[in-house]
Order: sequence, then C-alpha cells, then structure tokens
Amino acid sequence: MRADARKNRDHVLAVAGTVISEQGVDASLRDIARRADVGLATLLRHFPTREALLDALLRTSFDELTAKAGEFETSSAPEDALVTWLSDCVVWATEYRGVTELMAAAIEDTESALHASCVTLRAAGARLLTRAQAAGTARSDIDGADLFALIAMLAWLGDQPSLAPRADRLFDVVAGAILTGGP
Repeated sequence: MRADARKNRDHVLAVAGTVISEQGVDASLRDIARRADVGLATLLRHFPTREALLDALLRTSFDELTAKAGEFETSSAPEDALVTWLSDCVVWATEYRGVTELMAAAIEDTESALHASCVTLRAAGARLLTRAQAAGTARSDIDGADLFALIAMLAWLGDQPSLAPRADRLFDVVAGAILTGGP
C-alpha cells in the first residue's frame, strides 16, 4: 500500500474509533467519512463493509489483549493474571458502545470478519482460566466460553447509564465468584 493511502486509512480508522466510542458500533459510515474528511467511496474502498471497518479497528486491541494474557501467564500468580486480564478486557470492551453484542455474535459466526480474533481472545482467556483452575484458585465448573460471556455481561453493564455506577462493584462480585480462594 502506498504511503499516502496508508496514512488515509490510518486517519479513517482513528476517526472511526472516536465516532464509534461516541455513537456505538452502529454509527453511520457517512458520519465517519464526513468527520474523517473523506468521501464515503474512499471509506468503502478501504473498508468495504461495516464489519471490515470494525475488524480493522478492533484487531489491534484483540491482539494486545491476547498478548497481555500471554505475559500474565508467565509473570503473575494464576488468580491475579485471570482477574487482571478479565478487568482489562471489560475496560476495553466498554470503550466502544455495542461491541459486546458484536463480539457475542461473531464468536458463533465463522463467516464473520471478527470471528478469528474473538476465538483467539477467548482461547487466551481460557488458558488463564485453566491455569488458575489447575492451581486450585478458580472454579472448575466454568470454561473459556463462560469467561467470554462474563466479559460481555460485565462490559454491557458499563454501557447502561443506569447500571454503570454499579459496574465496578459487580465486577468484584463476579471475580470473587470465579475465584475459589484456594492456595
């Protein structure tokens, strides 16, 4: 890709991130193009579908969260790694309104542009959970799919104006329910 085209693409992604943070994942593509000061055709040339735009926008974050899980596996106690990673995922997911619904659908839809990233993210969380379970510090009756659903649930709370003030406390309740208080 030419340098000017890459610069244009990166600018559109940055603006899309801002607009989606403000308006949610259903934000108008026309509004994103207008605010990026490009034509809709230019936006669609780089990102032919809304999902392609969201995949490009979210992939870096998915990759960073997956990498963090790997780092936590080797640098933190199993229960600390699990809860810290869970918290990081929830904080990230609340940046973009509506992303949890999108992720929940994409994890089941193998045709989704977001499917592979969601599966990789879920697998990273599952490894942290399995490690904590092996150490006896996490419940044995949940799996990576449950953990992924809990991320979506906790992030959804943060998206609800009337429930957002309870989100931190409820995160602690859920984290406490996952951990067993083992060794």
